[in-house]
Amino acid sequence: MKELECEILIAGGSVGGCAAALSALQSGAKVILTEESDWIGGQFTSQAVPPDEHGWIEKFGATASYRRFRNKVREYYRRNYPLTQTALIDSRLNPGNGWVSPLCHEPRVALAVFEEMLLPYISCGSLKLRLRHKPISADVSNDRIRSVTFRDIETGENRTISARYFIEATELGDLLPISGAEYVTGFESQKETGEPNAPQTAQPDNVQGFSICFALDHIEGEDHVIDKPARYDFWRQYVPDLNPSWPGPLISWTITNPRQMTPLTYYFNPHIEPSKAFAGLWTYRRIIDRSNFVPGTYKSDICLVNWPQTDYLAADISNCNDQERENHIAEARQQSLSLVYWLQTQAPRPDGGEGWRGLRLRGDVTGSGCNDLGLAKMPYIRESRRLKAEFTIIEQHVADACRPGQKFAEKYQDSAGIGYYRIDLHPSTGGNNYIDVGSLPFQIPLGALLPVRLENLIAGCKNIGTTHITNGCYRLHPVEWNIGEVAGALAAHSLRTQTDPRRIRNDQRRLSDFQNLLISRGVELEWPQDLRLEDGDPHIHAR
Repeated sequence: MKELECEILIAGGSVGGCAAALSALQSGAKVILTEESDWIGGQFTSQAVPPDEHGWIEKFGATASYRRFRNKVREYYRRNYPLTQTALIDSRLNPGNGWVSPLCHEPRVALAVFEEMLLPYISCGSLKLRLRHKPISADVSNDRIRSVTFRDIETGENRTISARYFIEATELGDLLPISGAEYVTGFESQKETGEPNAPQTAQPDNVQGFSICFALDHIEGEDHVIDKPARYDFWRQYVPDLNPSWPGPLISWTITNPRQMTPLTYYFNPHIEPSKAFAGLWTYRRIIDRSNFVPGTYKSDICLVNWPQTDYLAADISNCNDQERENHIAEARQQSLSLVYWLQTQAPRPDGGEGWRGLRLRGDVTGSGCNDLGLAKMPYIRESRRLKAEFTIIEQHVADACRPGQKFAEKYQDSAGIGYYRIDLHPSTGGNNYIDVGSLPFQIPLGALLPVRLENLIAGCKNIGTTHITNGCYRLHPVEWNIGEVAGALAAHSLRTQTDPRRIRNDQRRLSDFQNLLISRGVELEWPQDLRLEDGDPHIHAR
């Protein structure tokens, strides 16, 4: 068994994991970053999900380093792609002109930017990156993790890594069960949280569906129809058993409107839809708008598909063994491939025809990976295992209906950042349809990153102390980045001051010192008092 040592071990190269690595490294720490996939970057890259952001993102409401990442994505296109003159000088270049975000871009570009940002630290030896490594066990003594053992997925070898501090940044919260950390999955009960939208009894297996995303382009007159998926007949007829009821087969143009809970019919028409909110699904998550590039560069736009029709609702993959998880992911791939085949052959067209045979899976855009099917490398995980934390964020803290007349969510003395998104819960494995609740601009309490018992573990992504409900607004790209950046900075600060994270949070002088450090990094701890709420509601309605 091979062994390694570092000061800070970050398990998971998610959005939060990468942000944690950058902030810890910038603070001078020695870091090992592991990742189950062969791509770091999580939602941005291996999961193929363009950023979901609030309406203020170009001005405020994110950390300075998150803005640097976004600027570097735009700079990458300006340096390397044949943009039109109009696109080249656009300070807010949106390569795909997708209406889900002001910055829709290719997963590989995000990967290149992450690698560029981390490369100097790899070169000087302060960062060791271990890809295709999955945590399998942990050595814990006296409420402190001493080491974590990983399996090298490529070689089958085990590797043990010891560290002073551990940041949990995997997509499913894999460190929590193996370290013995207290954690929660699924719905908490109303008795536990008092939340208006919680059930009477806890439902630990009731989590939001995950999705296998994919990229498409469309070449008129060509035939790119894939082989009929083995499970197509099942998925074509599948109607999710939800309450309130789903309006019909999941693979169709009609879904449940998340806010009105009435049937909503989508529009889809490659290359015809205008670039504006709610225009249609082609432009929704489009990552290449060919009109941004010199004529002849692209034969087609490229769009990413992360639609309600890709939500896998058959089972929770947090509370199962590895083989069961792989079986469910394989079935979710069949679901996504069935959607592709339907789009190519049977989907009703605005002109009265059926299917677009020129639609082409772009596995080269998503990296495909070990599945070799043209789909995203990894599942897009909306809901992780969640830490039982020093402080838990509940619906009453953030929902606008729970805070009548208020402009902001609950304010926290230990604020470590800010964020905003509606409480947007997709249909779940326990039979709930959408839960879509208005929220207010919120803060990220430092206590939500700290476990109730373990002293040297810090949450670094979607695994913080939220509930099933509040996870719906704390799981987006800029919030996850902020969480990860704070986790990395906190671990490094603990090293430097020889003070554990809980003591920093619970001592006012130490907390103030750390918050000042965050402010110096460009982490915003409060929203501007003159905020115009009507500018910030994201126009996406079904993420």
